[in-house]
Amino acid sequence: MDINATIAQEMGIQLWQVEAVVSLIDEGNTIPFIARYRKEKHGSLDDEQLRNLDERLKYLRGLEERKTQVISSIEEMGKMTAELKQQITEAQTLVAVEDLYRPYKPKRRTRATIARERGLEGLAELILGQNISGSIEEAAKPYVDPEKEVPTEKDAIQGASDILAESISDRADLRTRIREITMEEGILSSEVKKDMEDPKSVYAQYFHYEEAVGKAAGHRVLALNRGEKEKVLTVSVKAPEERIIRYIESQVITSDNPAATPVLQAVCEDSYKRLIEPAIEREIRNELTSKAEDGAIDVFGKNLRQLLMQPPIAGKVVLG
Repeated sequence: MDINATIAQEMGIQLWQVEAVVSLIDEGNTIPFIARYRKEKHGSLDDEQLRNLDERLKYLRGLEERKTQVISSIEEMGKMTAELKQQITEAQTLVAVEDLYRPYKPKRRTRATIARERGLEGLAELILGQNISGSIEEAAKPYVDPEKEVPTEKDAIQGASDILAESISDRADLRTRIREITMEEGILSSEVKKDMEDPKSVYAQYFHYEEAVGKAAGHRVLALNRGEKEKVLTVSVKAPEERIIRYIESQVITSDNPAATPVLQAVCEDSYKRLIEPAIEREIRNELTSKAEDGAIDVFGKNLRQLLMQPPIAGKVVLG
């Protein structure tokens, strides 16, 4: 990625201006210093443009550094492919990079990890292949092994389901689309906690509150966060659950196999509710909070500027 060219295009300024500011920043100059004393070098960009440029520069440099780390880590595992490397290289956000890295990232001990240790990955692949003749119990019978803590066919199927649920949750394409659906159709809601319903509370308007995620104003997001932190409110993001689960099924279930289909339907639901939904909710709330905080700082800066530019004594000339 050509970082300077990307910033120039995003901000609608000339490439030479970006290169000049980046050079000044790399030399250790601060944004206020660059804005006031180096106007001739960057074409008189204002304070806000310079701050935005600096923030974007830090983000994009961090993004490129993370891409390098992820590529190196996957290559060390011997699992890198040309297609995966291209996807990582072309990723535009840190979230996209982390989604691609998720299947390869070292994990803590999970239900899926335990199931793999018990030798159930073969059954998981068989179920995902959706080409089972006979019943699912018959397919699971060879994987029953009391010594590996798989005493029954039911336990074998459950372990295989755990492997499949984690595998589905690690798919970058699914997570990206689910995140988009939740942002477009999700509802940011809050409910008052038990015994905290005081009509005079500053959070009274949020006791039973709902608003579309995409339309949530920054000051309301921050108010909800404060209410949650003070243990007055319970805040959540409600996604269109049924639609998302049906979407996952459409991407996972590719044929109608009487033995495998019911298992895969349960796996898709479990993967979303247990693994994907909580993570997506955290990501969206973090994104909403970050935007709200940036907006609050911007409003504060504008208000402070107006205050400082007011004449100290009305109707009098002051020499300062």
